[in-house]
Amino acid sequence: MALSVDSSWHRWQWRVRDGFPHCPSETTPLLSPEKGRQSYNLTQQRIVFPNNSIFHQDWEEVSRRYPGNRTCTTKYTLFTFLPRNLFEQFHRWANLYFLFLVILNWMPSMEVFHREITMLPLAIVLFVIMIKDGMEDFKRHRFDKAINCSNIRIYERKEQTYVQKCWKDVRVGDFIQMKCNEIVPADILLLFSSDPSGICHLETASLDGETNLKQRRVVKGFSQQEVQFEPELFHNTIVCEKPNNHLNKFKGYMEHPDQTRTGFGCESLLLQGCTIRNTEMAVGIVIYAGHETKAMLNNSGPRYKRSKIERRMNIDIFFCIGILILMCLIGAVGHSIWSGTFEEHPPFDVPDADGSFLPSALGGFYMFLTMIILLQVLIPISLYVSIELVKLGQVFFLSNDLDLYDEETDLSIQCRALNITEDLGQIQYIFSDKTGTLTENKMVFRRCTIMGSEYSHQENAKRLETPKELDSDGEEWTQYQCLSFPARWAQDPATMRSQKGAQPLRRSQSAQVPIQGHYRQRSMGHRENSQPPVAFSSSIEKDVTPDKNLLTKVRDAALWLETLSDSRPAKASLSTTSSIADFFLALTICNSVMVSTTTEPRQRVTIKSSSKALGTSLEKIQQLFQKLKLPSLSQSFSSTAPSDTDLGESLGADMATTDSDERDDASVCSGGDSTDDGGYRSSMWDQGDILESGSGTSLEEALAAPAPDLARPEFCYEAESPDEAALVHAAHAYSFTLVSRTPEQVTVRLPQGTCLTFSLLCTLGFDSVRKRMSVVVRHPLTGEIVVYTKGADSVIMDLLEDPACVPDINMEKLRKIRARTQKHLDLYARDGLRTLCIAKKVVSEEDFQRWASFRREAEASLDNRDELLMETAQHLENQLTLLGATGIEDRLQEGVPDTIATLREAGIQLWVLTGDKQETAVNIAHSCRLLNQTDTVYTINTENQETCESILNCALEELKQFHELQKPDRKLFGFRLPSKTPSITSEAVVPEAGLVIDGKTLNAIFQGKLEKKFLELTQYCRSVLCCRSTPLQKSMIVKLVRDKLRVMTLSIGDGANDVSMIQAADIGIGISGQEGMQAVMSSDFAITRFKHLKKLLLVHGHWCYSRLARMVVYYLYKNVCYVNLLFWYQFFCGFSSSTMIDYWQMIFFNLFFTSLPPLVFGVLDKDISAETLLALPELYKSGQNSECYNLSTFWISMVDAFYQSLICFFIPYLTYKGSDIDVFTFGTPINTISLTTILLHQAMEMKTWTIFHGVVLLGSFLMYFVVSLLYNATCVICNSPTNPYWVMEGQLSNPTFYLVCFLTPVVALLPRYFFLSLQGTCGKSLISKAQKIDTLPPDKRNLEIQSWRSRQRPAPVPEVARPTHHPVSSITGHDFSASTPKSSNPPKRKHVEESVLHEQRCGTECMRDDSCSGNSSAQLSSGEHLLGPNRTMAYSRGQTDMSRCSKRGSHRRSQSSLTI
Repeated sequence: MALSVDSSWHRWQWRVRDGFPHCPSETTPLLSPEKGRQSYNLTQQRIVFPNNSIFHQDWEEVSRRYPGNRTCTTKYTLFTFLPRNLFEQFHRWANLYFLFLVILNWMPSMEVFHREITMLPLAIVLFVIMIKDGMEDFKRHRFDKAINCSNIRIYERKEQTYVQKCWKDVRVGDFIQMKCNEIVPADILLLFSSDPSGICHLETASLDGETNLKQRRVVKGFSQQEVQFEPELFHNTIVCEKPNNHLNKFKGYMEHPDQTRTGFGCESLLLQGCTIRNTEMAVGIVIYAGHETKAMLNNSGPRYKRSKIERRMNIDIFFCIGILILMCLIGAVGHSIWSGTFEEHPPFDVPDADGSFLPSALGGFYMFLTMIILLQVLIPISLYVSIELVKLGQVFFLSNDLDLYDEETDLSIQCRALNITEDLGQIQYIFSDKTGTLTENKMVFRRCTIMGSEYSHQENAKRLETPKELDSDGEEWTQYQCLSFPARWAQDPATMRSQKGAQPLRRSQSAQVPIQGHYRQRSMGHRENSQPPVAFSSSIEKDVTPDKNLLTKVRDAALWLETLSDSRPAKASLSTTSSIADFFLALTICNSVMVSTTTEPRQRVTIKSSSKALGTSLEKIQQLFQKLKLPSLSQSFSSTAPSDTDLGESLGADMATTDSDERDDASVCSGGDSTDDGGYRSSMWDQGDILESGSGTSLEEALAAPAPDLARPEFCYEAESPDEAALVHAAHAYSFTLVSRTPEQVTVRLPQGTCLTFSLLCTLGFDSVRKRMSVVVRHPLTGEIVVYTKGADSVIMDLLEDPACVPDINMEKLRKIRARTQKHLDLYARDGLRTLCIAKKVVSEEDFQRWASFRREAEASLDNRDELLMETAQHLENQLTLLGATGIEDRLQEGVPDTIATLREAGIQLWVLTGDKQETAVNIAHSCRLLNQTDTVYTINTENQETCESILNCALEELKQFHELQKPDRKLFGFRLPSKTPSITSEAVVPEAGLVIDGKTLNAIFQGKLEKKFLELTQYCRSVLCCRSTPLQKSMIVKLVRDKLRVMTLSIGDGANDVSMIQAADIGIGISGQEGMQAVMSSDFAITRFKHLKKLLLVHGHWCYSRLARMVVYYLYKNVCYVNLLFWYQFFCGFSSSTMIDYWQMIFFNLFFTSLPPLVFGVLDKDISAETLLALPELYKSGQNSECYNLSTFWISMVDAFYQSLICFFIPYLTYKGSDIDVFTFGTPINTISLTTILLHQAMEMKTWTIFHGVVLLGSFLMYFVVSLLYNATCVICNSPTNPYWVMEGQLSNPTFYLVCFLTPVVALLPRYFFLSLQGTCGKSLISKAQKIDTLPPDKRNLEIQSWRSRQRPAPVPEVARPTHHPVSSITGHDFSASTPKSSNPPKRKHVEESVLHEQRCGTECMRDDSCSGNSSAQLSSGEHLLGPNRTMAYSRGQTDMSRCSKRGSHRRSQSSLTI
């Protein structure tokens, strides 16, 4: 085969020479065929034999090695539940610790309590957790049973037909027959589809949450089946990769009887859990079943994260263990000393069987272990259970907060991780995605430029500024009447009285109902109708108001298309007419959008294939449009069409002029240019609406004959991305309507109603490497093969053909067009619009056939398949002709600016990590208040590590100088910088600085080991914006900040590209938005709007942290205080490990008497109201600083516990000293006093009092007396040899008991009360001040909050505090100059560009005044991406023209810049 001399083909041929020894075809033998029976390696690949008569024996032999399709997500069975659950629970070291104590207590020499009593606390804890785990697992079992018993039709070899069986009966190699709306039971290779094109449509919402349909294609060679698929005729063997969890990757081949092979990929695989849509029947063969399916391999279950409090608590538990060991050592030593005071062995020291006594050392060791058993409650086993229960309660109230509920989506917050709720109150850094997180991800077409002429769509911009919803019917009808009726309705009454004149009325009526239903049902809260029927089809997305000037030219371009024919192909020219036609054809067909209708939203629209355009003669079309040239028509149109704005208003008067060939007076033709909900309806196929009954009949029949089924109420467009949907809706607004799409053809209806059916030869899908998409079609009129491409401007501009090589084209004019287009792109980017370039290319028949043959070889390859496909795509997508560009607006979500400002006031650093282009991201950052117009913004773009290091050094030097200038001013000149001005604290943040960095610079930072300098620079910046960053870079940044700065991080995103970032952070939050549910499924919490983050963190985060932190501290205090009572008693009982409290009373004390108040405290307590927390975001800093639970609070509570235990023991001891009361009579007052003190301590810690708080505290106190009275009245010999009988009854009759129980808690709690009173009266903490404000009446509280905010708001930094020394100087712009120190928009900037060729010539001049210039190889650029290629750069020192120092291009950004 003769190959082109293009070098890429030689490279491609060299790479595939060994893999493709033969000519390519659909069944290319990829490997050398072997004779005889093929042997397979089952360890490295999967072999699937079909379950039919021919391969039955092979199927039985191989399939038994593969698991069945039974799904089992449960952890336990009936027999393994008890041992496995206990095994899992004893993975906690606390449970092992208590198990160790139980075993010790079973040894007779160390027995302190009854063996059963010692086991009780551990048994209760294990039992409660066991019940919880069992209930959860039983729910999973019921779900599994429902799934496994679902019905499916499986081919039965013996009966030669499909038999209905259960999912669990499916085996690898079985043939499965599925019908519409059925769920795919396993991973199935598609072999047959009832669709004539071999297409099966899938809904993957259950897998990834995406509502748009996906297309799957039948394996090549099986798509042309005219009859039902016959499994017995399938004689092929399938070889594919081993099971893995890559949802979007799959490769294999099908080996035919002649040992030729056909390759296939993920486009032919139906994944388990997806739903069949738009396809009556599909048949496939099972590849992976059961737990080997990709969906099951991705279901790893919830990830376990340890919260910061839990990590802190583990440290404190070790401190408690240290205290316990110290106390036990004191007991062991004290016992040995006490035993040594006896001259002979005391009577209670019993010898062993041979009459010998234990050595003193061994006796001391035994006593040490005995003391551990006695004081075991010092380690709170019930704390772990209480924490689990408290977190469940917190999650319950969090999930039921109506402020976090989104009525539009009918979704509330989802708490997917139950063990880190308190971390929400300690976040210091937030890493956010931009698209879909800060913005709506509802792409709205805003502007476009075609052949250098910009169309601003002013009316469309005004429409977007109006409210989204109209409540009155009159407003709805007015809007519909003004925007939905095109010019063709405004004809004379005779037309409307034609035979089909009633149809417009019917359309009007049918159009009114959905609009009313849309607004009214949403306001009434009907979930089923609040969402559009398909993804990316909301009213704001699909309604586009056309530009009046462009619409006129579009009509001319559509008529010009009719003049094309096989004998008169379109010549390469720069005429606006042809370019506009190609531009809108590209918008319409260069996508993967599917077409359906509103009446049947999931029913794809198709038309019969036709080899050429509709058979309408040009004369008839001209007659049609002659009739449409009416005065009333143009008047009606002019009253509803938008007005255009002169280009000079935005780009200068010199750009507003167009060429003479662009100024044609176009006749206004009819078409579907409506722009509201009725837009599709008004452009549907009813030619009777625009033709008179007499003369238009034949033309109408000719126009409608090929597609009689297209008269639908409305088209719905189902796109895989919102960008695609926005462009198709925009083309539809100009009456270039996508009518039908099949794998072989795509049909477009032109404004005049003519249909063009393009043969779809190939589709090169979008990927993140190429950043573009292309379709190859055959033009129905000229027969030419045309490549339409759309993609990022940074990519498309590099693929354009060289103007010098274009024949018959004015080279200067072409360059001028490209320069204008680039300026328009920069304008769009600065306006925050997402930009796409549109281009085309005409390919000769010979070149395309040669390319197509190599493309087929690449598709059938197994080795390096992705690389080969990329190579072929790059070969086709070059030498393009630029048509124009589009600007699409991704609107900010409601409440984003306010949320960001509030989070910043709360001391949270916000970083935005996005893959969008830099200019767009910066504009969005200003819109959402991430960057202010007065901020000093550093922009670093470089690929060179040395340059990156130099720029980081320069920026750090300047910021440090700024920091040093601030310090003396704030200290010596207080009147200039008030004390409230933010200073450089532990966060080291200079509020006036921001940093913008791109993905290439991040690579230089990570590869050049510059992370430390980068982090140091970011701490001086109030905001960081990372553009063009990959998912891996996002996660690397999060890990870098989390690990190096040791801060609490939160990541929030909505797309699959945010999953790695979400999983890397301490808390991951997914937004259930337009990009599916992959982010939600990987997250710890899921919300629907970014604004919900404010209340989630500032209110619920603060509450959860405050409650749980104080509850943990209280629990540790409570146990230490109680255990110390037993320890003090040891000094009076010879350290014999005796107790003065009954064993059962001690057990009940922790399990019942003091367990409920901490739970209520941890779930319901509110130290500050939600209104105050939202009004004063600074209060959130208490959680960031861990004020409620840190090392100092722990030891303070320990000291308090020791003090209270001393008081609670020695006051009763001194009271009853010298009396003859028994041990339990002495212990009962101590136990009662201890309980009273601990409960009152809890009451003093409570900041909120409700009926539940009072009932629980009082109930716990009364329960103690009730249980004690009943126990002492009934227990006579239950605790031999001691006898607690009638002890409590006797104490209640003694006045001394009441006096002691009243005075002792007062003395014990007096220091705590004094401390809290002093803290509340003289405390300077923000929390104490806010608590005082909360106690005021509402009007006074609001005044205090306003006064607080006015004091806390930082004063503006005066000019004298600004840095007077700059590395480089400001540039001039369109509306600002170098002499202006503060320009409102854009902010003042400094540029440094990397240059190697001109370093010696320009470096000294550019950087001579820079103190760090010696370490920098960076140089100044002209800033052409802001000013254009012909602008120069001015300096505040000298106004030197440095244009000679930079190499400029018409479309390239500067490689490296430091923008201030």
